[in-house]
Amino acid sequence: MSQRIRVAASLAAAALLATACSQGSATKAPSGEGGKVTLRYFTFSAAPDHVKDLDKIEKAFEKENPKIDVVVETAPFDEYFTKLQTSIAGGTAPDTFELNYENFVTYASAGSLLDLDTVKGDGDPSVYAKESLDAFQRDGKQYALPASFSTVVLFYNKDLFDKAGVAPPTAEWTWADEQAAAAKLTDKKKGVFGDFQPVQFFEFYKTLKQAGGEFLSADGKKSAFNSPAGVKAAQWLVSKVGKTMPTEAEIGGTADYDTNLFKSGKLAMWHNGIWQFAGLKDAPFTWDVVVEPGDAAKASAVFHNAVAASSGTKHGKEAWAWARFLSSSNTAATTRVESSWELPPVADQAVLSGYLKDPKPANRQAVFDSLKSIALPPVIKRQQEMQDAVTKQLTEAAAGRKPVEEALKTAAADVDALLS
Repeated sequence: MSQRIRVAASLAAAALLATACSQGSATKAPSGEGGKVTLRYFTFSAAPDHVKDLDKIEKAFEKENPKIDVVVETAPFDEYFTKLQTSIAGGTAPDTFELNYENFVTYASAGSLLDLDTVKGDGDPSVYAKESLDAFQRDGKQYALPASFSTVVLFYNKDLFDKAGVAPPTAEWTWADEQAAAAKLTDKKKGVFGDFQPVQFFEFYKTLKQAGGEFLSADGKKSAFNSPAGVKAAQWLVSKVGKTMPTEAEIGGTADYDTNLFKSGKLAMWHNGIWQFAGLKDAPFTWDVVVEPGDAAKASAVFHNAVAASSGTKHGKEAWAWARFLSSSNTAATTRVESSWELPPVADQAVLSGYLKDPKPANRQAVFDSLKSIALPPVIKRQQEMQDAVTKQLTEAAAGRKPVEEALKTAAADVDALLS
């Protein structure tokens, strides 16, 4: 999931975006006709599985707001923030765009976001879950509205477990249980792997929490992960490579390698997010999910996405209206629930209860159970650089190019330099 933000300093860099296709462009949209305001919205979470769902929400908004025409633009996550930053640097930023919690602080601190309190219309903030709304405040100002949240769970191919005579995962599983099952389920001759957990920042801070460690010091001024718990967490991730999960060479830089491996029935367990549910609806085997195993403690990654507006938009009030509708309207909330497109951060639990009625996967309760022990990502101003620094060193260790201890020591020094 890591993707470096490259700050472009010239309009030439912005021209890169002109080559994107219709729903991946971040170039300026034509002016609206008949007095309409054209409002551009850039997103990563809609494509490829939820473009139609977003279109449904967009049309409902335009029906209620006939003088606003929303133009949706999408990009895959691994390209999204490069394109967004390039458009901001080049003066072609979309009016509104999706931001994840991890990158929010960077954009708010840089002055790239509109203070929504200055343009907001009517609206009761109590419709949002308070913790979700507060997550996108900075210095007492609301710079984005929470639009969705998702958790990471352990997916498993029940058919592979049954065939191997291995008992399926339970909520009580530990790392040792997962490791033992993965070893029994791996059959390299048949191209079947027992486990897949990416060796990168997003998995490390979570497994660190599971191991009983902390990523940053209590005051947030120094790294704290170069510790016995940190070594244990990193070793847990690295130890799978080449044994129960593919090596870097076997993956060969193939995009969505793990997704395709699981969908093809060649992967027994997969650490991934609930955003994968929709894409697995037609999988030709029985699969389910469970809360991820822990070690010293349970800890599940929870991700928040929000809708923000560019500080340079000329349509602040319209941007607020769209952000409000996309994040809290009944249409948006029910569409997300019915399509398994993450979850709406709304206070009304009755809306969320419908999520459990979908029979696939059967154990959807695990999504809510995972919220009982949350591992939020550490956030600093130089967020992307921190994520990249940690991922780089973990990758070195996973490839056998340096010991885990050395990799963590280097990563900690890199993070401390970013914090200074």
